[in-house]
Amino acid sequence: MIDTSFKYGNEAAVGEGIRNSGVDRSEIFIASKFNKESHSVDGVLRAFDDSTRRLKVDHLDLFLIHWPVPWLDRYVDAWRGLVRLLEEKRVSAIGVSNFKPAHLQRIVDATGVVPDVNQIQLSPDIARVGPRAAHERLGTVTVAWSPTGRGDDLRQHPVVVDAAQRYGRSPTQIILRWHVQSGIVPIPRSSNPGRIAENADIFGFELDDDAMARLNSLDQGEGAARDSDSPANGH
Repeated sequence: MIDTSFKYGNEAAVGEGIRNSGVDRSEIFIASKFNKESHSVDGVLRAFDDSTRRLKVDHLDLFLIHWPVPWLDRYVDAWRGLVRLLEEKRVSAIGVSNFKPAHLQRIVDATGVVPDVNQIQLSPDIARVGPRAAHERLGTVTVAWSPTGRGDDLRQHPVVVDAAQRYGRSPTQIILRWHVQSGIVPIPRSSNPGRIAENADIFGFELDDDAMARLNSLDQGEGAARDSDSPANGH
């Protein structure tokens, strides 16, 4: 699974990497996202054409609204554009990013179509308990961006360090394992091959109930997350 977007400015490079990898396209799950400028039905169709052109593919496995940008009040139309792409089988799945439960409910009420995915800021210290419960009710998969937290603070937290020592794993692996056991899909970012391998090596151990409870206790509440209703956030 490769996560990219228009905002990241790396779709062309991702496409080149896929072509040079020698890995068959059918074994790669490509997700991309579009910005607020494309929040209309026709805008989404154009955004899809632009993303696939840059990636040099004819199909996306997952296409997402990057932010709801509610002050523009166009994210419902953006969702309708994604529904059309899904109906035309140009994408395998559709979703959103940084949507609050109220945003989710509005697009479901308007279209009857539930997002396959909501990609949100999420880590043990920003656990997003309310949004995760809303996703579970809807049947939407929770995907975590910045799953290991902001900077090194979370990785250096005594609870995380203690668990790493107990299990003979790195702090990053402890955090990512918490995600997996919590039913969350983490998408960690790294350009270091060693760290990428480390991030993937989290399936040979399991955190016990005590370790999970201690990690759960780090949650600072919903106020610690970036607020997608604020004009300071969103693109």
